[in-house]
Amino acid sequence: MDVNGTVAEGFEPVREAFVRNFETLGERGASVAVYRDGQRVVDLWAGTRDVDGTALWEPGTAQVVRSATKGLAAAVLLLLHQRGQLDLDAPVGHHWPEFKARGKERVLVRHVLNHRAGLPVLDHPLTPEQALDPLRGPEAVAAQAPVWEPGTDHGYHALTYGWMLDELVRRVTGQGAGEWLAAQITGPLGLDLWLGLPESEAHRVGRAGRVEGPEPTGGLRARPKRSVTEAYEDPASLTRRAFAAITPFPEQNDPAYRAAALPATNAIATADGLARFYATLIGDTAGAGRLFTPETVELARAEESAGPDRVLVVGTRFGLGYMLHGSASPFLSPGSFGHPGRGGALGFADPESGIAFGYVTNGFRKTVTADPRAQGLVRAVRQALGL
Repeated sequence: MDVNGTVAEGFEPVREAFVRNFETLGERGASVAVYRDGQRVVDLWAGTRDVDGTALWEPGTAQVVRSATKGLAAAVLLLLHQRGQLDLDAPVGHHWPEFKARGKERVLVRHVLNHRAGLPVLDHPLTPEQALDPLRGPEAVAAQAPVWEPGTDHGYHALTYGWMLDELVRRVTGQGAGEWLAAQITGPLGLDLWLGLPESEAHRVGRAGRVEGPEPTGGLRARPKRSVTEAYEDPASLTRRAFAAITPFPEQNDPAYRAAALPATNAIATADGLARFYATLIGDTAGAGRLFTPETVELARAEESAGPDRVLVVGTRFGLGYMLHGSASPFLSPGSFGHPGRGGALGFADPESGIAFGYVTNGFRKTVTADPRAQGLVRAVRQALGL
């Protein structure tokens, strides 16, 4: 396998793991980037830019990162809180009066981020066309009744997370989350990362698709335990209904889908853009300063939800907008925070080691939270650090 890019001395295990992904795990095209204390120590890419093509992956090739989007969008709410524009303990309805309907008066802003709002499903799913309209998703969530008492339990809000977050940002700032992210974070920092892909950057994005490979060994597995299997097969389960809030799910290579801003699912990023985003959350990167104060870092990674997840069924851990290190989503260490994307992508930060990690791929697997390709790379980073 012709692997391009560089690794700093000591990080050679990451290159070896990256090669193994192509040789044994069915990787088609991917890139990985790692920063340590604000300096890039890994920058690798290989394969083809399109999952079903022959054109080579280039240094600036980007891909849709699915639910890794959630970690990017969470930074918007946390920065608004950091700047004094948003109270995490305020009712969502304080900013968005229509949201109070049907027993949602006690849903707090923090419940949107920690997956305790009780709103993972829509009784009336949106069509793909409706989902791309920035008004329709928030309207649907505002009209939805909670399926559990808000704040009392947690369950992954796979799609509704994005609509609630987006509307909160819009009510507070007058901009959608994608616009705010571009204006306040990715644009000023020059990150190759978009929530709402500009037409001028569309040529850089590879075509993604499903790939097969050996059965993974961690997280939500391709052959999970019976309760998980039953949850995904039962049309009435919260699991199926949460992922079916848009039915059918949009074609992720559609230019209209890429151009829309769905803060739960459709950010586009390079591995370097994803890694540098997390690097800048926790420290100074290339003289750009840091985005999160130490206090906000602790908010992001302080455990808010843990235990059996009413949607994903397995045990999960969440801070405010971020998944935390655990069996369902292993990161570098117990202090790490970030977010995987279903079937592949992963971004996270580990403040104690100063590591920020980004991995993107054009080949989606059946995994939900712990893709074996990303996990192999994380283990290699851990090996390089002697952890």
